[in-house]
Amino acid sequence: MGQLKQERTFADAAKQFVREYVPLTNGERNPRYVKDHEARLDNHLLPYFGAIGLSALTAGKVQEYRVMRLQPHPVTGKVPTRSTLHHETVTLRQVMKTALLHGWLSHLPDFSAPYRASGKVSYRAWFSPEEYKRLYTYTRGRVTAVHGESYQHAVEQLHDYILFMANTGLRPDEANRLEYRDVTIEEDAGSGERILLIEVRGKRGVGYCRSTTGAVHPFERLVKRNTPKPTDLVFPQDHKKQFNRVLADCELKFDHEGNRRSA
Repeated sequence: MGQLKQERTFADAAKQFVREYVPLTNGERNPRYVKDHEARLDNHLLPYFGAIGLSALTAGKVQEYRVMRLQPHPVTGKVPTRSTLHHETVTLRQVMKTALLHGWLSHLPDFSAPYRASGKVSYRAWFSPEEYKRLYTYTRGRVTAVHGESYQHAVEQLHDYILFMANTGLRPDEANRLEYRDVTIEEDAGSGERILLIEVRGKRGVGYCRSTTGAVHPFERLVKRNTPKPTDLVFPQDHKKQFNRVLADCELKFDHEGNRRSA
């Protein structure tokens, strides 16, 4: 009699998933997004599921994993957030779909979390028009106040960063990846005003953003100040610490509901 074929394990499927994911998405996924999948596999999923045969990876086994992950860390006492567990489940599902496509699995288990209550409705902290004006008026004043100081450049960059972000609606991660060649100044056909046309590179690929006219002058100042190459980053520095200090100085760190503001 012929020897029975050994069942594939979760580790086999994970290896195949990592091998195929980048070429099959044809570069449409941001490299950071791919690295996040690999980090979840290496740090959590493979240590727990790696040696398990694919047919034994049932909904019950997934639930045991969730229970294990929600135990407080022995040193820090922390537990993963709901969002973190969701992302780990997404990676787990992607690996199992790879196994299904290769015929190593007959069906996908149920990955939904039992006993799940409705998600908490929350909103990001925002600025009213008056608060936004207070913020940029303060940073504009700082630019004048620090003229000639060694940190003048950083203060000027932050001021233009705030105006640029508010007038484009970009997320910080999108702005951090932005290169000068991704931004074009053009005339808006409807209003006749000058605006920015921006190629936005996010985790789902490339999209396009049309700014308000208020983003044009800050961008022109960035170009004049930095004399960049086309491939240079528009915002190469991390403004987080300086931005937080400014929020504190303006008493704008928290909104009316007590939510912490950020870029």
